[in-house]
Amino acid sequence: MTVTASAPGNPLREFYDSPGVPLASGPDRARRQARMLAGVLNGLSAPAVVVDLGCGDGTALAVAAAGQTAHRFVGIDWSAAALRSAQALGLTVVRAGVAAAGLPVADDAADVVIMSELIEHLVDPDGAVAEARRVLRPGGSLLLSTPNLAAWYNRGLLALGVQPIFSEVSLRGVFGRPGRVVAGHLRLYTRRALTEFLAASGFRCVTVAGARYHDVPRPLGPLDRAFCRWPSAASILLVHARKE
Repeated sequence: MTVTASAPGNPLREFYDSPGVPLASGPDRARRQARMLAGVLNGLSAPAVVVDLGCGDGTALAVAAAGQTAHRFVGIDWSAAALRSAQALGLTVVRAGVAAAGLPVADDAADVVIMSELIEHLVDPDGAVAEARRVLRPGGSLLLSTPNLAAWYNRGLLALGVQPIFSEVSLRGVFGRPGRVVAGHLRLYTRRALTEFLAASGFRCVTVAGARYHDVPRPLGPLDRAFCRWPSAASILLVHARKE
């Protein structure tokens, strides 16, 4: 994930352009995005248009597009380094930000918009979701995933006075919580907050599911998988919503 709504010279742009910030989605996220997308595309006639906002290096989109040759895929990001990697995978990509200047996509042009762990990085999530809705055709699908502020372990950490996982207080280091990687998370959502926000933005939530987090310590992996059955406490929120 590398798209944000910051202007040139903004510290956020400098952060996301730095070499240490990961551009790849990781195999877990790529596989679950592919599964979600396949479920939606199975009900659509070809050629459907799929737009991946914040496509990063294109790894996840390439996995999702494999075997879906009848459909059209485009990745959008503003990181030049990320898009070079995505192009090397044979993807069609466009360099653009989200919300501030608007997406270079026509109204009602897309059947599916993907926002995979993007929204937590945005200064203006309202504008980004509005843009996603604008480019979707009526009844089109938004596939959105984001870390869950109310994940089962965060509930315990907060009770102990520890900063929740996924949350960050600085772009320069990790303070007050476990972990070492600064990801640039600006906003975090609970299931209730996310679904209410999407409803207010003109979407109807079709499904809300939970997913595991790859960095959970191995001994706690079975517990993390078990909590996927209770999305409100799962590590990751997976939402399929439709444009009203």
